[in-house]
Amino acid sequence: QVQLVESGGGAVNLGGSLKLSCAPPGGHHTGMAWFRQAPGKERQAVACMDYGDGEIFYTESVKGRFTMSRNDADNTYYLQRENVKDEDAGVYYCATERVPFPCQIAINSPQYLDVWGQGTQVTQRT
Repeated sequence: QVQLVESGGGAVNLGGSLKLSCAPPGGHHTGMAWFRQAPGKERQAVACMDYGDGEIFYTESVKGRFTMSRNDADNTYYLQRENVKDEDAGVYYCATERVPFPCQIAINSPQYLDVWGQGTQVTQRT
């Protein structure tokens, strides 16, 4: 059974940076998506990496500020958050599927993915 473990959450100053990580066990690699959920709001896709060509999709609000990457050596996924804004706060989740999945579907339909991490809380210091 695939289980995801996120880490790296915490408090960050506005305009600062924070790096989140997500580690699927046993080399599981079918692509990965990052989602964010702010209090009282729906879960929103932030970034997604396709399995085949590694193409990465970003939601418009984070383009140029967030960078998603993967370490091939240990299969850990990262979300580097730069120039953090108020609206970036929330619980961040990484999610995947047991088989390769298309990001174009996953970013619009979180329910498409059935393997989720427990989430890591990110807050902004004002």
